[in-house]
Amino acid sequence: MSNTLSVEDVPLNRFHRLLTVRSGGGSFVDGYVLSIIGIAMMKVSPALGLSAFWEGLIAASALIGIFFGGFFGGALTDRFGRRLLYFVGPTLFVVCSLAQFWVQSGEMLFALRFMSGVAVGIEYPVATAFLVEFLPKKNRGPCLATLTILWFAGAAAAYLTGEAILHFGGENAWRFALASTAVIGALLFLVRLGTPESPRWLLSKGRHAEAEAVIRKVYGNDFGLENLPEQVESKNLSFTSLLHSGYGKRMAFVTIFWTCSVIPVFAVYAFAPRVLDALHLTGGWASYGSVAITLLFVVGCIIATRLVNVLGRRKLLLHSFLWSGLALLLLGMLRDGPSALILLMFGAYALFIGGAQVLQLVYPNEIFPTEIRACAVGVGTSLSRVGAAVGTWLVPFSLQTQGIGTTMYIAAGITFFGLIASWFLAPETNARSLAEASSLEEESPREGYMPAQIAKRNSL
Repeated sequence: MSNTLSVEDVPLNRFHRLLTVRSGGGSFVDGYVLSIIGIAMMKVSPALGLSAFWEGLIAASALIGIFFGGFFGGALTDRFGRRLLYFVGPTLFVVCSLAQFWVQSGEMLFALRFMSGVAVGIEYPVATAFLVEFLPKKNRGPCLATLTILWFAGAAAAYLTGEAILHFGGENAWRFALASTAVIGALLFLVRLGTPESPRWLLSKGRHAEAEAVIRKVYGNDFGLENLPEQVESKNLSFTSLLHSGYGKRMAFVTIFWTCSVIPVFAVYAFAPRVLDALHLTGGWASYGSVAITLLFVVGCIIATRLVNVLGRRKLLLHSFLWSGLALLLLGMLRDGPSALILLMFGAYALFIGGAQVLQLVYPNEIFPTEIRACAVGVGTSLSRVGAAVGTWLVPFSLQTQGIGTTMYIAAGITFFGLIASWFLAPETNARSLAEASSLEEESPREGYMPAQIAKRNSL
């Protein structure tokens, strides 16, 4: 006979850890894909005879692809299940990365990186939905935040690998660098074999027997459907639910804060050597500075992961926007300062933006119900990348026409706008079950719930 313990209150087990690796691998590849172009572009541009227009467009191509991949990937994940879409991304990573080795034109490179972006866009909704629908309540925030750490780890790996390949790879080094993503994609495909379907999604489709079987496989024979604190019957929610009522407000919040946190980050990653050069950091300062800043992004995300349950989601987000925005503002003011001071400000930005970065995957997965969760993550991914793509495309022109100081001021302004929007819209979901966090009946956060209250809310 099954016990009464909720699956959201069980200890973290081997399956949860393996699933975190399986889902986190997609974030690692994402960071690698979006960053490797920044290293290779210095060689790609003269080799293919690219203009400033095509440089910016190719740098933004993956972000454009993420828009379509996130939008359609989220909708398909909610319709056809998490498991089916789990293998589409790795397959596209392998095919598109290998094809980049033989690229002969800017147009061809744009198309292949666009498709790599589609793969990345699909990863966001499917990988995070898988995680949040299996994880215990107290581990949900930290494990989702770990995916962002792996994104920056992938970016750091791209810089280290890219620099090594360009140094030792000879004339075709940039081709090897762009194709290197295929190795990670293949490993990701293999490690995901054997992943079961989400029982929450199965329940939302009325497939109770299959959901029960998955629960017993993951949590043991003492667990069943009664241990899953989520409404079994369909809530009749669809894509249009993201555009009206309380969910429309939540979708606006996710889109705004996500967009404001990614535009400066992607702009820096796509053109890190050029941005540092504009700040008068050349030679070893620029090369090693890029790696150091990337590693500090990882450190910032690790710190934020430790604080996500301690400070709570809302307070962490507000502090992250405030202090990272101030760092960008100082970068604009101190643009002609000593190299060490410039790197210090960049390092401060990298550390403080970690809070907003890790919450990009936590918030949308917690504040939307199962029926539209992946769709919400996909839409948030897509809309945030519109701004990121435009911002990345305009970076070369901004540096050329406005200068590094104005470019940094614009980045700071975007960050402060995210702070203002989050102040008015950000909810608190810390220590709440998925049913509680996604409910529209109670917008204001509570510090705690009595068992009777929890049982009542789970039945809604």
